[in-house]
Amino acid sequence: MNGPVAVLGAAGLVGRSVVGVLRELGVGDVKAGDRDTRWLAEATEHVHVDAEDAASLARFCAGAGLVLNCAGPSYLLLDRVARAALAAGAHYVDISGDRPVHHLLAASGAVAGPSRVVLSAGMMPGLANLVPHVLAGGDLAGADLVVHSGGIERFSRAAAGDLVLSVDGVDEAQQDAYWYGEALAAWRDGRPVSGALAPLEDVELPYFPGRVSLVPFLTADSVRLARSAGLASLDWFTVFTGTRLRPALSRLRGRVPRERAALAAAADELIAAGEVDRAGQDPYYLMVFTLYTGSSARTAVLRTTSSFRLSAATAALAVRAVLDGSVPPGLHHADEVLDPTQTLRGVLELGALSAFDVHDHDRCSEPIEEGVL
Repeated sequence: MNGPVAVLGAAGLVGRSVVGVLRELGVGDVKAGDRDTRWLAEATEHVHVDAEDAASLARFCAGAGLVLNCAGPSYLLLDRVARAALAAGAHYVDISGDRPVHHLLAASGAVAGPSRVVLSAGMMPGLANLVPHVLAGGDLAGADLVVHSGGIERFSRAAAGDLVLSVDGVDEAQQDAYWYGEALAAWRDGRPVSGALAPLEDVELPYFPGRVSLVPFLTADSVRLARSAGLASLDWFTVFTGTRLRPALSRLRGRVPRERAALAAAADELIAAGEVDRAGQDPYYLMVFTLYTGSSARTAVLRTTSSFRLSAATAALAVRAVLDGSVPPGLHHADEVLDPTQTLRGVLELGALSAFDVHDHDRCSEPIEEGVL
């Protein structure tokens, strides 16, 4: 590769972690960029860059061998950073991006020749779609999958902005390209089904501390997993441990214009609610996957003290896969081109997971909790 790895959004919670993880992986030439350069001293080179300024973004991407985007909210940036990277002749990795960016890049034909683009290269979307393949040992066809994910930790501003936009609706004309997901929906027999599930309040859930609330939410990324893997059913629940964040999301749903000032105010409201929920709590994030095949079941438990560190580790491994030629030219989602077993092993070796345990049990029994670190 000619040129450094240029990390955009390097002063954020994920970006700062990425710079350190890249160094651990032996990627020595890193250029870090952000509006706030106070946190960028660990990089080989650090520069001021404004992702909303086309000239500033072009200068940042110039000469880079690969651009890694950790900035957000991704649903406002869309394909802006990817196009700047490709125009500069650099490969591109995005911790988010998801369906809208994939749609825009595919429609524009911007990814051509030897260019390699990897989207959805964070914890979720990204790593989460790899876990069921490891759990199944490969073939997921005809299986039923239930996922619970959630925790207590600090919100980054970009993550809060994306969360606001993810629960907001889009115009019907944009539904195919920009549909992020649907609350209460589930995957059944080859298609998403609206209203298939109901939220649960104040319940006990294996592995999660205390009493929690569960909100079913089927994302476009999980639909892609279900469709490509041939799952018979998929239920995905967001787990809320506190009492403030979920009501805040409900208040904001459908009421936030896609305009930066309104989005910033909504993100501030979510961050404040999250801070109240996590007061006095040790930070954690859990993902629990249970795969049912016939009368048998298998449960994987992933625990981290920082989803930001886990996203950073996943993104850095995607960068390494692009640099070493493991990723072929073209436009990809991370779970389509990263090896599931090697990636899970990689994030463990990088210390981004405090636990990864697998339990076998029968379909009618709860998984045991012994052995979870």
